[in-house]
Amino acid sequence: MKPIDNLLNRITMYKLVLYCLVAWLVIAVVLGYFHLLPYAPEAILFSTAVFLAISWLTNRLFTLVFKTQANTESVYITALILALIISPPFSGQFESIMPFLIWASIWSMASKFIMAINKKHIFNPAALAIALTALTLNQSATWWIGTLYMLPFVIIGGFLIVRKIRRGDLVLSFFVTAMITIFITMNRSAGIGSGLEKVFVESPIIFFATVMLTEPLTTPPNRWSRILYGALIGILFAPNLHFGSFYGTPELALLAGNVLSFALSPKRKYVLTLKSKAKIASGTGEFVFTSDRPVKFKPGQYLEWTLAHGWPDSRGNRRYFTIASSPTEKDVRMGVKFDSKNSSSFKKNLAELPEGATIMAGQLAGDFILPKNADKKLCFIAGGIGFTPFRSMIQYMIDKNQRRDVIVVYSVKKQSELAYMDLLDQARQRIGLKTVVTISDLKTISPDWNGHRGYVDAAMIAAEVPDYNERLFYISGPNSLVKACKDTLSNLDVRKSHIKSDYFPGFA
Repeated sequence: MKPIDNLLNRITMYKLVLYCLVAWLVIAVVLGYFHLLPYAPEAILFSTAVFLAISWLTNRLFTLVFKTQANTESVYITALILALIISPPFSGQFESIMPFLIWASIWSMASKFIMAINKKHIFNPAALAIALTALTLNQSATWWIGTLYMLPFVIIGGFLIVRKIRRGDLVLSFFVTAMITIFITMNRSAGIGSGLEKVFVESPIIFFATVMLTEPLTTPPNRWSRILYGALIGILFAPNLHFGSFYGTPELALLAGNVLSFALSPKRKYVLTLKSKAKIASGTGEFVFTSDRPVKFKPGQYLEWTLAHGWPDSRGNRRYFTIASSPTEKDVRMGVKFDSKNSSSFKKNLAELPEGATIMAGQLAGDFILPKNADKKLCFIAGGIGFTPFRSMIQYMIDKNQRRDVIVVYSVKKQSELAYMDLLDQARQRIGLKTVVTISDLKTISPDWNGHRGYVDAAMIAAEVPDYNERLFYISGPNSLVKACKDTLSNLDVRKSHIKSDYFPGFA
Protein backbone atom coordinates (compact mmCIF):
# COMPACT_ATOMS: atom_id res chain seq x y z
CA MET A 1 0.00 0.00 0.00
CA LYS A 2 3.01 2.31 0.36
CA PRO A 3 3.13 3.30 -3.36
CA ILE A 4 -0.58 4.17 -3.22
CA ASP A 5 -0.14 6.22 -0.05
CA ASN A 6 2.84 8.04 -1.54
CA LEU A 7 0.73 8.92 -4.57
CA LEU A 8 -2.21 10.07 -2.45
CA ASN A 9 0.04 12.21 -0.26
CA ARG A 10 0.90 14.37 -3.26
CA ILE A 11 -2.61 15.75 -3.64
CA THR A 12 -5.27 17.11 -1.35
CA MET A 13 -8.46 15.28 -0.49
CA TYR A 14 -10.56 17.74 -2.49
CA LYS A 15 -8.40 17.38 -5.59
CA LEU A 16 -8.62 13.60 -5.37
CA VAL A 17 -12.42 13.69 -5.21
CA LEU A 18 -12.50 16.16 -8.09
CA TYR A 19 -10.21 13.98 -10.22
CA CYS A 20 -12.34 10.89 -9.51
CA LEU A 21 -15.55 12.67 -10.47
CA VAL A 22 -14.02 13.94 -13.72
CA ALA A 23 -12.65 10.48 -14.51
CA TRP A 24 -16.06 8.87 -13.92
CA LEU A 25 -17.75 11.35 -16.24
CA VAL A 26 -15.15 10.77 -18.95
CA ILE A 27 -15.64 7.01 -18.58
CA ALA A 28 -19.42 7.51 -18.76
CA VAL A 29 -19.02 9.46 -22.02
CA VAL A 30 -16.95 6.62 -23.49
CA LEU A 31 -19.46 3.98 -22.32
CA GLY A 32 -22.29 6.08 -23.74
CA TYR A 33 -20.49 6.23 -27.08
CA PHE A 34 -20.37 2.43 -27.21
CA HIS A 35 -24.02 2.21 -26.05
CA LEU A 36 -23.09 0.53 -22.80
CA LEU A 37 -24.97 3.30 -21.01
CA PRO A 38 -28.37 4.59 -22.17
CA TYR A 39 -27.13 8.20 -22.39
CA ALA A 40 -25.51 9.75 -25.42
CA PRO A 41 -22.09 11.40 -24.90
CA GLU A 42 -23.44 14.79 -25.90
CA ALA A 43 -26.25 14.47 -23.34
CA ILE A 44 -23.77 13.73 -20.52
CA LEU A 45 -21.59 16.65 -21.59
CA PHE A 46 -24.60 18.95 -21.88
CA SER A 47 -25.95 18.30 -18.39
CA THR A 48 -22.44 18.51 -16.91
CA ALA A 49 -21.85 21.89 -18.57
CA VAL A 50 -25.16 23.23 -17.25
CA PHE A 51 -24.41 22.09 -13.69
CA LEU A 52 -20.94 23.61 -13.77
CA ALA A 53 -22.03 26.93 -15.27
CA ILE A 54 -25.10 27.52 -13.09
CA SER A 55 -23.36 26.32 -9.92
CA TRP A 56 -20.39 28.62 -10.52
CA LEU A 57 -22.59 31.64 -11.25
CA THR A 58 -24.82 31.01 -8.23
CA ASN A 59 -21.88 30.52 -5.89
CA ARG A 60 -20.22 33.65 -7.23
CA LEU A 61 -23.38 35.67 -6.58
CA PHE A 62 -23.76 34.40 -3.01
CA THR A 63 -20.09 34.97 -2.14
CA LEU A 64 -20.48 38.59 -3.25
CA VAL A 65 -23.70 39.07 -1.29
CA PHE A 66 -22.41 37.38 1.87
CA LYS A 67 -18.88 38.81 1.43
CA THR A 68 -17.14 35.51 1.99
CA GLN A 69 -14.38 33.54 0.32
CA ALA A 70 -15.21 31.23 -2.57
CA ASN A 71 -14.15 27.58 -2.55
CA THR A 72 -14.07 26.79 -6.26
CA GLU A 73 -13.12 23.15 -5.66
CA SER A 74 -16.29 22.68 -3.62
CA VAL A 75 -18.38 24.25 -6.39
CA TYR A 76 -16.98 21.92 -9.05
CA ILE A 77 -17.28 18.84 -6.83
CA THR A 78 -20.94 19.49 -6.06
CA ALA A 79 -21.74 20.24 -9.71
CA LEU A 80 -20.07 17.03 -10.91
CA ILE A 81 -21.85 14.97 -8.25
CA LEU A 82 -25.15 16.33 -9.55
CA ALA A 83 -24.08 15.39 -13.08
CA LEU A 84 -23.53 11.79 -11.95
CA ILE A 85 -26.78 11.33 -10.05
CA ILE A 86 -29.30 13.33 -12.13
CA SER A 87 -29.95 11.64 -15.45
CA PRO A 88 -28.71 13.35 -18.61
CA PRO A 89 -31.51 14.18 -21.10
CA PHE A 90 -32.60 11.76 -23.77
CA SER A 91 -33.12 12.93 -27.33
CA GLY A 92 -35.76 15.68 -27.46
CA GLN A 93 -35.62 16.35 -23.70
CA PHE A 94 -32.88 18.98 -23.66
CA GLU A 95 -35.21 21.97 -23.31
CA SER A 96 -37.72 20.32 -21.00
CA ILE A 97 -35.07 19.18 -18.53
CA MET A 98 -33.36 22.57 -18.26
CA PRO A 99 -35.52 23.86 -15.33
CA PHE A 100 -34.66 20.73 -13.36
CA LEU A 101 -30.92 21.07 -13.98
CA ILE A 102 -30.90 24.80 -13.23
CA TRP A 103 -33.05 24.51 -10.11
CA ALA A 104 -30.90 21.72 -8.66
CA SER A 105 -27.72 23.71 -9.36
CA ILE A 106 -29.07 26.84 -7.70
CA TRP A 107 -30.22 25.04 -4.58
CA SER A 108 -26.98 23.09 -4.21
CA MET A 109 -25.07 26.37 -3.95
CA ALA A 110 -27.67 28.42 -2.10
CA SER A 111 -27.96 25.83 0.66
CA LYS A 112 -24.34 26.48 1.67
CA PHE A 113 -25.24 30.07 2.54
CA ILE A 114 -28.95 30.07 3.41
CA MET A 115 -29.15 26.82 5.40
CA ALA A 116 -26.09 27.49 7.51
CA ILE A 117 -25.44 28.10 11.18
CA ASN A 118 -22.31 29.85 12.40
CA LYS A 119 -21.27 30.24 8.75
CA LYS A 120 -21.21 26.45 8.20
CA HIS A 121 -23.73 24.61 6.08
CA ILE A 122 -25.64 21.80 7.76
CA PHE A 123 -26.71 19.64 4.84
CA ASN A 124 -24.86 17.91 2.04
CA PRO A 125 -25.44 20.40 -0.82
CA ALA A 126 -26.08 17.85 -3.57
CA ALA A 127 -28.42 15.75 -1.40
CA LEU A 128 -30.42 18.79 -0.32
CA ALA A 129 -30.67 20.07 -3.90
CA ILE A 130 -32.18 16.87 -5.29
CA ALA A 131 -34.52 16.54 -2.31
CA LEU A 132 -35.84 20.07 -2.83
CA THR A 133 -36.24 19.63 -6.59
CA ALA A 134 -38.22 16.46 -5.97
CA LEU A 135 -40.45 18.39 -3.59
CA THR A 136 -40.92 21.49 -5.77
CA LEU A 137 -40.68 20.14 -9.34
CA ASN A 138 -41.65 16.52 -8.73
CA GLN A 139 -38.48 15.43 -10.50
CA SER A 140 -35.92 13.34 -8.68
CA ALA A 141 -32.43 11.95 -9.13
CA THR A 142 -31.99 8.48 -10.62
CA TRP A 143 -28.45 8.00 -9.25
CA TRP A 144 -27.54 6.68 -12.69
CA ILE A 145 -23.89 6.16 -11.78
CA GLY A 146 -25.00 2.99 -9.99
CA THR A 147 -24.68 0.65 -12.99
CA LEU A 148 -22.73 -2.52 -13.78
CA TYR A 149 -20.33 -0.94 -16.25
CA MET A 150 -19.49 1.98 -13.98
CA LEU A 151 -19.08 -0.21 -10.88
CA PRO A 152 -15.39 -1.24 -11.28
CA PHE A 153 -14.30 2.36 -11.78
CA VAL A 154 -16.39 3.60 -8.86
CA ILE A 155 -14.89 0.93 -6.60
CA ILE A 156 -11.34 1.95 -7.52
CA GLY A 157 -11.96 5.67 -7.09
CA GLY A 158 -14.00 5.18 -3.95
CA PHE A 159 -11.25 3.09 -2.39
CA LEU A 160 -8.69 5.81 -3.09
CA ILE A 161 -10.91 8.48 -1.51
CA VAL A 162 -11.56 6.47 1.66
CA ARG A 163 -7.88 5.54 1.88
CA LYS A 164 -6.87 9.17 1.54
CA ILE A 165 -9.19 10.59 4.19
CA ARG A 166 -8.96 7.65 6.62
CA ARG A 167 -12.69 7.20 7.01
CA GLY A 168 -12.89 3.42 6.87
CA ASP A 169 -14.72 3.35 10.22
CA LEU A 170 -17.50 5.52 8.82
CA VAL A 171 -17.89 3.55 5.60
CA LEU A 172 -17.75 0.20 7.39
CA SER A 173 -20.45 1.15 9.91
CA PHE A 174 -22.64 2.30 7.01
CA PHE A 175 -22.21 -0.92 5.04
CA VAL A 176 -22.82 -3.19 8.04
CA THR A 177 -26.12 -1.58 9.05
CA ALA A 178 -27.20 -1.05 5.43
CA MET A 179 -26.70 -4.70 4.53
CA ILE A 180 -28.44 -5.93 7.70
CA THR A 181 -31.42 -3.65 7.09
CA ILE A 182 -31.58 -4.51 3.39
CA PHE A 183 -31.44 -8.23 4.20
CA ILE A 184 -34.26 -7.91 6.73
CA THR A 185 -36.53 -5.81 4.51
CA MET A 186 -35.76 -7.30 1.07
CA ASN A 187 -38.23 -9.19 -1.10
CA ARG A 188 -36.95 -12.77 -1.09
CA SER A 189 -39.16 -14.04 -3.93
CA ALA A 190 -36.33 -13.63 -6.45
CA GLY A 191 -33.74 -15.13 -4.11
CA ILE A 192 -31.42 -13.58 -1.55
CA GLY A 193 -28.39 -13.74 -3.83
CA SER A 194 -30.17 -11.93 -6.63
CA GLY A 195 -31.43 -9.26 -4.24
CA LEU A 196 -28.00 -8.57 -2.77
CA GLU A 197 -26.46 -8.52 -6.24
CA LYS A 198 -28.86 -5.76 -7.27
CA VAL A 199 -27.85 -3.73 -4.23
CA PHE A 200 -24.25 -3.57 -5.41
CA VAL A 201 -24.68 -3.71 -9.19
CA GLU A 202 -27.86 -1.71 -9.75
CA SER A 203 -27.69 0.83 -6.94
CA PRO A 204 -25.36 3.73 -6.11
CA ILE A 205 -24.33 2.27 -2.75
CA ILE A 206 -20.56 2.33 -3.45
CA PHE A 207 -20.63 5.89 -4.82
CA PHE A 208 -22.91 7.00 -2.01
CA ALA A 209 -20.71 5.49 0.71
CA THR A 210 -17.36 6.72 -0.57
CA VAL A 211 -18.26 10.14 -1.99
CA MET A 212 -21.51 11.41 -0.49
CA LEU A 213 -21.28 9.89 2.99
CA THR A 214 -17.69 10.98 3.55
CA GLU A 215 -18.24 14.66 2.65
CA PRO A 216 -16.14 16.23 5.43
CA LEU A 217 -18.09 19.38 6.25
CA THR A 218 -21.24 17.51 7.25
CA THR A 219 -19.75 14.47 8.99
CA PRO A 220 -18.97 14.28 12.72
CA PRO A 221 -15.33 14.94 13.62
CA ASN A 222 -14.84 12.18 16.18
CA ARG A 223 -14.56 8.43 15.59
CA TRP A 224 -17.51 7.13 17.64
CA SER A 225 -19.76 9.91 16.40
CA ARG A 226 -18.82 8.97 12.82
CA ILE A 227 -19.62 5.31 13.48
CA LEU A 228 -23.05 6.24 14.86
CA TYR A 229 -23.60 8.60 11.92
CA GLY A 230 -22.74 5.90 9.37
CA ALA A 231 -24.92 3.33 11.14
CA LEU A 232 -28.00 5.58 11.12
CA ILE A 233 -27.64 6.43 7.44
CA GLY A 234 -27.05 2.75 6.65
CA ILE A 235 -30.38 1.84 8.23
CA LEU A 236 -32.26 4.60 6.41
CA PHE A 237 -30.54 3.80 3.08
CA ALA A 238 -32.36 0.45 2.67
CA PRO A 239 -34.68 0.91 -0.35
CA ASN A 240 -37.48 -1.25 1.05
CA LEU A 241 -37.57 0.45 4.43
CA HIS A 242 -40.68 2.58 4.74
CA PHE A 243 -42.87 4.32 7.27
CA GLY A 244 -46.43 3.70 6.12
CA SER A 245 -46.60 4.79 2.49
CA PHE A 246 -43.43 6.91 2.77
CA TYR A 247 -40.30 5.36 1.28
CA GLY A 248 -36.91 6.87 1.83
CA THR A 249 -34.26 7.71 -0.77
CA PRO A 250 -30.46 7.91 -0.53
CA GLU A 251 -30.56 11.69 -0.35
CA LEU A 252 -33.15 11.71 2.45
CA ALA A 253 -31.11 9.16 4.41
CA LEU A 254 -28.08 11.42 4.12
CA LEU A 255 -30.00 14.55 5.13
CA ALA A 256 -31.33 12.78 8.23
CA GLY A 257 -27.77 11.84 9.09
CA ASN A 258 -26.67 15.45 8.59
CA VAL A 259 -29.14 16.52 11.28
CA LEU A 260 -27.65 13.96 13.67
CA SER A 261 -24.14 15.11 12.79
CA PHE A 262 -24.97 18.71 13.61
CA ALA A 263 -26.57 17.68 16.90
CA LEU A 264 -23.49 15.66 17.87
CA SER A 265 -20.96 18.27 16.78
CA PRO A 266 -22.21 21.76 15.92
CA LYS A 267 -20.06 23.24 13.16
CA ARG A 268 -18.43 26.64 13.29
CA LYS A 269 -16.40 28.74 10.89
CA TYR A 270 -13.86 31.25 12.13
CA VAL A 271 -12.42 34.38 10.56
CA LEU A 272 -8.79 34.56 11.71
CA THR A 273 -6.70 37.72 11.41
CA LEU A 274 -2.93 37.38 11.17
CA LYS A 275 -1.35 38.99 14.22
CA SER A 276 2.26 38.01 13.67
CA LYS A 277 4.51 35.49 11.95
CA ALA A 278 8.03 34.33 12.65
CA LYS A 279 10.61 31.76 11.60
CA ILE A 280 10.98 29.24 14.43
CA ALA A 281 13.33 26.77 12.73
CA SER A 282 14.95 26.14 9.36
CA GLY A 283 12.11 25.97 6.84
CA THR A 284 9.46 26.30 9.55
CA GLY A 285 7.28 29.29 10.34
CA GLU A 286 4.76 29.99 13.06
CA PHE A 287 1.66 32.09 12.38
CA VAL A 288 -0.31 33.69 15.21
CA PHE A 289 -3.93 34.71 14.60
CA THR A 290 -6.72 36.42 16.48
CA SER A 291 -10.20 34.99 15.99
CA ASP A 292 -13.56 36.69 15.51
CA ARG A 293 -15.00 34.30 18.11
CA PRO A 294 -13.54 31.99 20.78
CA VAL A 295 -12.15 28.74 19.34
CA LYS A 296 -13.08 25.98 21.76
CA PHE A 297 -10.90 22.94 21.18
CA LYS A 298 -8.91 20.22 22.90
CA PRO A 299 -5.10 20.12 22.75
CA GLY A 300 -4.08 18.11 19.68
CA GLN A 301 -7.09 18.88 17.48
CA TYR A 302 -6.91 20.42 14.02
CA LEU A 303 -8.75 22.88 11.78
CA GLU A 304 -9.28 23.10 8.05
CA TRP A 305 -7.75 26.38 6.85
CA THR A 306 -8.94 28.09 3.66
CA LEU A 307 -6.75 30.72 2.04
CA ALA A 308 -8.30 32.33 -1.03
CA HIS A 309 -5.69 33.17 -3.64
CA GLY A 310 -5.49 33.54 -7.37
CA TRP A 311 -4.73 30.50 -9.49
CA PRO A 312 -4.28 27.83 -6.81
CA ASP A 313 -2.24 24.86 -7.97
CA SER A 314 -3.34 21.22 -8.02
CA ARG A 315 -3.17 21.11 -4.23
CA GLY A 316 -5.97 23.64 -3.86
CA ASN A 317 -6.71 26.46 -1.43
CA ARG A 318 -7.50 24.39 1.67
CA ARG A 319 -5.29 22.58 4.17
CA TYR A 320 -5.61 20.73 7.47
CA PHE A 321 -3.24 22.00 10.17
CA THR A 322 -3.07 21.11 13.84
CA ILE A 323 -3.71 23.98 16.22
CA ALA A 324 -0.31 24.59 17.78
CA SER A 325 -1.64 26.83 20.54
CA SER A 326 -3.15 25.63 23.80
CA PRO A 327 -6.82 26.23 24.68
CA THR A 328 -5.44 28.29 27.57
CA GLU A 329 -3.96 30.81 25.12
CA LYS A 330 -6.01 33.60 23.61
CA ASP A 331 -4.44 33.53 20.15
CA VAL A 332 -4.56 30.70 17.60
CA ARG A 333 -1.17 29.39 16.49
CA MET A 334 -0.24 27.35 13.44
CA GLY A 335 3.19 25.85 12.69
CA VAL A 336 3.96 25.25 8.99
CA LYS A 337 6.82 23.49 7.22
CA PHE A 338 7.90 25.09 3.94
CA ASP A 339 9.74 23.49 1.04
CA SER A 340 11.71 26.11 -0.88
CA LYS A 341 11.66 23.96 -4.03
CA ASN A 342 8.20 22.42 -3.93
CA SER A 343 5.87 24.50 -1.77
CA SER A 344 2.26 24.68 -2.86
CA SER A 345 0.57 27.88 -3.95
CA PHE A 346 -1.27 27.75 -0.61
CA LYS A 347 1.95 27.82 1.40
CA LYS A 348 3.60 30.39 -0.85
CA ASN A 349 0.67 32.76 -0.35
CA LEU A 350 0.56 31.96 3.36
CA ALA A 351 4.24 32.88 3.69
CA GLU A 352 3.56 36.23 2.03
CA LEU A 353 0.38 36.94 4.03
CA PRO A 354 0.65 40.43 5.57
CA GLU A 355 -0.27 41.16 9.16
CA GLY A 356 -3.94 42.14 9.36
CA ALA A 357 -4.96 39.82 6.52
CA THR A 358 -7.63 37.19 7.17
CA ILE A 359 -7.92 33.47 6.61
CA MET A 360 -10.96 31.21 7.12
CA ALA A 361 -10.88 28.16 9.36
CA GLY A 362 -13.43 25.54 10.29
CA GLN A 363 -14.17 21.84 10.60
CA LEU A 364 -12.59 21.50 14.04
CA ALA A 365 -11.90 17.82 14.61
CA GLY A 366 -9.45 15.22 15.84
CA ASP A 367 -9.16 12.34 18.32
CA PHE A 368 -5.43 12.87 18.89
CA ILE A 369 -5.98 14.29 22.35
CA LEU A 370 -4.77 13.72 25.89
CA PRO A 371 -6.39 10.86 27.83
CA LYS A 372 -8.84 11.84 30.54
CA ASN A 373 -6.88 9.80 33.06
CA ALA A 374 -4.04 12.15 34.05
CA ASP A 375 -2.22 9.27 35.78
CA LYS A 376 -1.69 7.41 32.51
CA LYS A 377 1.97 7.24 31.48
CA LEU A 378 2.55 8.78 28.03
CA CYS A 379 5.23 8.92 25.35
CA PHE A 380 5.07 11.52 22.57
CA ILE A 381 7.03 10.70 19.40
CA ALA A 382 7.28 13.68 17.04
CA GLY A 383 8.87 13.99 13.64
CA GLY A 384 9.65 17.49 12.31
CA ILE A 385 6.59 19.73 12.13
CA GLY A 386 4.60 16.84 13.61
CA PHE A 387 5.56 18.40 16.95
CA THR A 388 2.72 20.95 16.68
CA PRO A 389 0.00 18.89 18.45
CA PHE A 390 2.47 18.23 21.25
CA ARG A 391 3.24 21.94 21.49
CA SER A 392 -0.48 22.41 22.21
CA MET A 393 -0.58 19.60 24.77
CA ILE A 394 2.62 20.60 26.56
CA GLN A 395 1.66 24.27 26.81
CA TYR A 396 -1.73 23.19 28.16
CA MET A 397 -0.09 20.99 30.81
CA ILE A 398 2.21 23.84 31.84
CA ASP A 399 -0.65 26.35 32.10
CA LYS A 400 -2.82 23.88 34.04
CA ASN A 401 0.13 22.70 36.14
CA GLN A 402 -0.56 19.08 35.16
CA ARG A 403 2.41 16.93 36.16
CA ARG A 404 1.67 13.98 33.90
CA ASP A 405 4.33 11.30 33.40
CA VAL A 406 5.37 12.17 29.84
CA ILE A 407 8.46 11.35 27.79
CA VAL A 408 8.94 13.26 24.53
CA VAL A 409 10.98 11.71 21.71
CA TYR A 410 11.63 14.41 19.10
CA SER A 411 13.25 13.53 15.77
CA VAL A 412 14.36 15.92 13.02
CA LYS A 413 16.59 15.52 10.00
CA LYS A 414 18.86 18.47 10.77
CA GLN A 415 19.72 20.23 14.00
CA SER A 416 18.57 23.54 12.52
CA GLU A 417 15.05 22.12 12.13
CA LEU A 418 14.46 21.85 15.88
CA ALA A 419 11.56 24.05 16.97
CA TYR A 420 9.93 24.90 20.31
CA MET A 421 13.02 23.92 22.28
CA ASP A 422 12.38 26.75 24.75
CA LEU A 423 8.98 25.25 25.50
CA LEU A 424 10.55 21.85 26.17
CA ASP A 425 13.06 23.46 28.53
CA GLN A 426 10.26 25.20 30.37
CA ALA A 427 8.23 21.98 30.58
CA ARG A 428 11.23 20.09 31.94
CA GLN A 429 11.66 22.63 34.71
CA ARG A 430 8.02 23.22 35.62
CA ILE A 431 6.24 19.88 35.15
CA GLY A 432 9.12 17.39 35.02
CA LEU A 433 8.80 16.51 31.33
CA LYS A 434 11.56 14.24 29.98
CA THR A 435 12.83 15.07 26.49
CA VAL A 436 14.81 12.88 24.09
CA VAL A 437 16.03 14.57 20.90
CA THR A 438 17.63 12.83 17.92
CA ILE A 439 19.07 14.05 14.60
CA SER A 440 18.73 11.61 11.70
CA ASP A 441 21.13 13.20 9.18
CA LEU A 442 24.50 12.40 10.72
CA LYS A 443 26.41 14.64 8.28
CA THR A 444 24.74 17.78 9.62
CA ILE A 445 25.38 17.22 13.33
CA SER A 446 27.66 19.75 14.99
CA PRO A 447 30.59 18.53 17.13
CA ASP A 448 29.04 19.86 20.33
CA TRP A 449 25.77 17.92 19.90
CA ASN A 450 24.98 15.88 23.02
CA GLY A 451 21.70 14.29 21.96
CA HIS A 452 20.92 11.09 20.10
CA ARG A 453 21.97 10.40 16.52
CA GLY A 454 20.00 8.47 13.92
CA TYR A 455 16.39 7.40 13.56
CA VAL A 456 14.01 6.44 16.34
CA ASP A 457 14.48 2.69 16.72
CA ALA A 458 13.84 -0.12 19.17
CA ALA A 459 17.18 0.37 20.95
CA MET A 460 16.45 4.06 21.53
CA ILE A 461 12.94 3.32 22.84
CA ALA A 462 14.19 0.56 25.13
CA ALA A 463 16.96 2.77 26.52
CA GLU A 464 15.02 6.01 26.99
CA VAL A 465 11.53 4.59 27.65
CA PRO A 466 12.29 1.42 29.64
CA ASP A 467 8.70 1.10 30.86
CA TYR A 468 7.34 1.33 27.29
CA ASN A 469 4.84 -1.49 27.87
CA GLU A 470 3.14 0.68 30.51
CA ARG A 471 2.81 3.79 28.30
CA LEU A 472 0.35 5.13 25.79
CA PHE A 473 2.25 6.24 22.67
CA TYR A 474 1.29 9.27 20.57
CA ILE A 475 3.04 9.50 17.17
CA SER A 476 2.87 12.56 14.92
CA GLY A 477 4.84 13.48 11.82
CA PRO A 478 5.45 12.42 8.22
CA ASN A 479 3.71 9.23 7.19
CA SER A 480 7.04 7.41 6.85
CA LEU A 481 7.97 8.18 10.47
CA VAL A 482 4.54 7.24 11.77
CA LYS A 483 4.64 3.88 10.00
CA ALA A 484 8.23 3.14 11.04
CA CYS A 485 7.52 3.93 14.69
CA LYS A 486 4.37 1.81 14.66
CA ASP A 487 6.39 -1.12 13.32
CA THR A 488 9.09 -0.55 15.93
CA LEU A 489 6.59 -0.49 18.77
CA SER A 490 4.85 -3.57 17.39
CA ASN A 491 8.18 -5.42 17.40
CA LEU A 492 8.55 -4.39 21.03
CA ASP A 493 5.15 -6.02 21.70
CA VAL A 494 3.43 -2.74 22.49
CA ARG A 495 -0.29 -3.32 22.09
CA LYS A 496 -2.04 -1.60 19.18
CA SER A 497 -4.53 -0.11 21.63
CA HIS A 498 -1.60 1.73 23.24
CA ILE A 499 -0.59 3.48 20.00
CA LYS A 500 -2.31 6.60 18.67
CA SER A 501 -1.16 8.35 15.50
CA ASP A 502 -1.90 11.73 13.97
CA TYR A 503 -2.26 11.49 10.21
CA PHE A 504 -0.45 14.07 8.10
CA PRO A 505 -1.37 13.67 4.39
CA GLY A 506 1.83 15.21 3.06
CA PHE A 507 3.58 18.49 3.78
CA ALA A 508 3.53 20.08 0.32
